[in-house]
Amino acid sequence: MEILGIIPARFASTRFPGKPLVEINGKSMIQRVYEQARQSALTDVVVATDDARILQHVQGFGGRAVMTASHHQSGTDRCFEAYQRCKAPFPYIVNIQGDEPFIRPEQIDLLISCFQNPQTQLATLVKKISTVEELFNVNAPKVVINQAREALYFSRQPIPYCRNVPNDIWHQQHTYYKHIGIYGYRADILEQITQLPPSSLELAESLEQLRWLEHGFRIATALTEFETIGIDTPEDLQRINGQG
Repeated sequence: MEILGIIPARFASTRFPGKPLVEINGKSMIQRVYEQARQSALTDVVVATDDARILQHVQGFGGRAVMTASHHQSGTDRCFEAYQRCKAPFPYIVNIQGDEPFIRPEQIDLLISCFQNPQTQLATLVKKISTVEELFNVNAPKVVINQAREALYFSRQPIPYCRNVPNDIWHQQHTYYKHIGIYGYRADILEQITQLPPSSLELAESLEQLRWLEHGFRIATALTEFETIGIDTPEDLQRINGQG
């Protein structure tokens, strides 16, 4: 399969401006993400940015980057513009978070495997939740999946509700899944979802993928055993700076 990996990278982050260019043990965060992605089965990888400093930096270490508009509301929208700017007609696109410098190539390959089924429209990864802290962390979206391993719903709250069971043992009574924020799209589906207006469920939970479900699109999931480490704040960077 011809698959394009796209790494959206904005300079203007509210909580951590310029974070794609911060150094982690001798390399920038965006370079680490790029190099990890290049080790996967992706055909090609490109950074999609709205800032000349990021563009020049990526080109400086030998990577590929394209400039995109600054008005995009989501990484998905930025991915679609970057896809349009790439001349090769890739039938599949993978959206890789630009703030996860230790993403494993195996995770990207696992996501890619979802498209071996020609009926797959969209795909993402999930991981089993093993602690009560993670289960009730509203910053860690949860996923409910059906028997076909397709997503039924995403929520910041733990669902389903375990009736007559103490909260601290819910994760022992039912298998809960955490959403791992990497996405795969069939190219025609990516174009369609970028034309959709925000939905009521999306606005309520502040989770973009609910827009897709609410409009009837199907999201396949694959189970990963690996955690991802995202960097949202300078404090996150301090905590992980010894792991590279």
